[in-house]
Amino acid sequence: MELIQNTADLSAYLAADEVIDHHHPLVRGTAARLAKGAVDSYAYARSAFEFVRDTIPHSQDSGDLRVTWRASDVLERRTGICYAKSHALAALLRAEDIPTAFCYQKFDEVHGLVAVRFNGAWHRQDPRGNTPGVDAQFSLDGERLAFTPDPEFDELDYPVLYAEPHPVVLSVLKAAPDRPYLWKTLPAAL
Repeated sequence: MELIQNTADLSAYLAADEVIDHHHPLVRGTAARLAKGAVDSYAYARSAFEFVRDTIPHSQDSGDLRVTWRASDVLERRTGICYAKSHALAALLRAEDIPTAFCYQKFDEVHGLVAVRFNGAWHRQDPRGNTPGVDAQFSLDGERLAFTPDPEFDELDYPVLYAEPHPVVLSVLKAAPDRPYLWKTLPAAL
């Protein structure tokens, strides 16, 4: 599948905003700690991915009822669904000048991931969190995502790489007082 940037301006994939608040002290501090052990940007990206995947539980897996959407809140509260975890990973990567996009898949509802840019190409990564039967890994050598869409069931990969989280996704996150409410309002498509 060919991935398509929604803007040609690569600097848009490094930007900070209300959601991807990579200038926040908690994001900067976390990025600095992860960067200390990394020999290069590839190692840093892998470390940031594994940090988000493994140390911030997916709220459904852990039973956490809180809804997070801002990257710094995800890091502080250590919880989030796929979209929120993607926001946290994007902030950590952008904090170290690694272009990061938001991308999505369609299953029963929309699933969120990120794409990182290395060597002139985009590589999708899924920091959702591993569970029995799910083994997402950081990879620049073929995708190792949590889920693979099955077109027979009307599942698909959206090819667009967004510089900002999709407005539909962000609006449901911001409107949800808790995860049970969020589950009733997750978008079925973009």
